[in-house]
Amino acid sequence: MDEKAAYIALNLMEGVGPVTVGALVKALGSARAIFECAPGALSGAAGVNRLAAARLAEQRGRIDPRPEMERAFDEGIGILTPADPEYPKQLARIYDPPLALYVRGRLESGDGRALGVVGTRHASMYGRETAERLSRGLAQAGFSVVSGLARGIDTAAHRGALKAGGRTLAVIGSGLDFLYPPENKELAGEIAAGHGAVLSEYPLARKPDKATFPMRNRIISGLSMGVLVVEANLTSGAFHTVNQALDQGRSVFAVPGRIDSPGARGPHQLIKSGARLVEDVDDILQEFEFLIPPGTGNRKRAEDAPPRPPLLPDEARIAGALEEEGEMDLDQLCRLAGLGAARVGSLLIGLEMKRVVRMLPGRRVELARNAVCETGGRGRQGV
Repeated sequence: MDEKAAYIALNLMEGVGPVTVGALVKALGSARAIFECAPGALSGAAGVNRLAAARLAEQRGRIDPRPEMERAFDEGIGILTPADPEYPKQLARIYDPPLALYVRGRLESGDGRALGVVGTRHASMYGRETAERLSRGLAQAGFSVVSGLARGIDTAAHRGALKAGGRTLAVIGSGLDFLYPPENKELAGEIAAGHGAVLSEYPLARKPDKATFPMRNRIISGLSMGVLVVEANLTSGAFHTVNQALDQGRSVFAVPGRIDSPGARGPHQLIKSGARLVEDVDDILQEFEFLIPPGTGNRKRAEDAPPRPPLLPDEARIAGALEEEGEMDLDQLCRLAGLGAARVGSLLIGLEMKRVVRMLPGRRVELARNAVCETGGRGRQGV
């Protein structure tokens, strides 16, 4: 069994997930080694509990990935794993990257420049039209639009990108055998036919359920440089995607709506917390102006963007520590800022939504690009 097949086999196992496998790969050196080591090595690896190790040991002798791989090949479906150089680099850097990514269609290197567009399934006409218009503008600026193929905002986002002749990625919460909702089967076919890809981390025959949809949200944000919320109430699944985006160090954007509309409550709450208010596509492109080629008509200098909200005293202490020392872990930041862990954790959420800091994998944090602190300094300029 080679490394790719090992990852696919692990993905077929019940009760074995990316975090457990990641810990074992780190301890043993490869996914293949998980199938070759002594049983005791599984439970002895750091970060792997005994129950997960027992599940893995029980299944590894009977899981054969070849039928799944052969069926995917016969149906023209690609399977990418962390062992493949084509595996999306941004996705590989999240805390729990998928063990396998099933691809109907084609991923391209330019898909690394992508934005997630999410919102309610019960969208108003305003929400659908706004999602479509902004997604069309993003596609015209060279961004791939990532969404979840659900009814409402997701559907409008995919259609907006397609109408611009751009690319869009649809991440679904089931195996590729089960497209949901069924009325979007034609849309999924259009995406896969040459304008992007339909993606899933689940084996082909996995049916959707209440657990699979929240899990896919981390992939939507993980594939994206930022997430735009168009319309969502306060209990919408879009907030799960926003939380994943913040954990992954992604930018968050929100579209305002009518103050008497339930669908506006989510975006308004995000804007109050520091998400960037979006009225047109340029409000998004300003955040990523370093990626927009000159002369496209969509590039604006970062200096022209609206100023960030002023920092509270404790927020300024955190920003000042990061400006002095650069990237660091949360424990070090607490010491340098002289604040407790709970206080720092709470402040970092607001600072990230104000685009002052970026959360990184491994409980690390850095000052965001172009972040201006009260001392007058400017954040680090690395991409």
